[in-house]
Amino acid sequence: MGLLEDRVVLVNGGSQGVGAGVVRAAAGEGATVVFTGRRPEAGEKLAADTGALFVRADLADPAQARDSVVRTVEAHGRVDCLVNAAGLTSRGSLLDTTPELFDQHMAINLKAPFFAMQAAVTDMVARKAPGTIVNIGSNCAHGGPPYLAPYSAAKAGLAGLTRNAAHAHRFDRIRINTVNIGWTDTEGEDATQRAFHGAGDDWREQAARSQPMGKLGQVDEIAAFVVFLLSDRSGVVTGSVIDWDQNVFGGQD
Repeated sequence: MGLLEDRVVLVNGGSQGVGAGVVRAAAGEGATVVFTGRRPEAGEKLAADTGALFVRADLADPAQARDSVVRTVEAHGRVDCLVNAAGLTSRGSLLDTTPELFDQHMAINLKAPFFAMQAAVTDMVARKAPGTIVNIGSNCAHGGPPYLAPYSAAKAGLAGLTRNAAHAHRFDRIRINTVNIGWTDTEGEDATQRAFHGAGDDWREQAARSQPMGKLGQVDEIAAFVVFLLSDRSGVVTGSVIDWDQNVFGGQD
């Protein structure tokens, strides 16, 4: 049996990148999977490839974030696991971030997970059933580079939210954790590097050479770890904010 056999898993932000990797990994471990995204072509293709249900949603709207859970419950009767994988990484420093950009980051990177978790935990508590939630955070929660000020603020907030919600619902047997991922090789990162940093076709190779393990983080590796946290194999762990990265924060040379 797979690690997620007989579990209903919702992956928000699941049509590309790490989220899509989690959709594939969860389906491969026997889960019934629902996922959201804004791009219908990508979503419908992944749904056809995995047998998952695609729900088009703009998670910047908290009503649609909550509705993702409603749609999952309508389709499958419950939600056992939630993964919040949607992310916005557009650049902005303390000095040049506009209120509009700040609000965009908070909407996608913090408000959407908050209200999706609210809806999922409401369903779990109403059924008096255990559940698991994994939020995809970022090592920028530790501070981040100057050009990711609103992103870092939102991801730090997500880490705090994870601990608060996990503590609040520990006796409901709802386990909530965050995985703070580092620099990861995704199609979204490729677009970001080209749009904001003038990267050429060899940016991945150059980036890999700069990393301790000689490569960027890989989506399938992160997805496997997320599935482990969603599953019973991760035991009682809750309220953990885990740095999934090859750089040691706090270490000094």
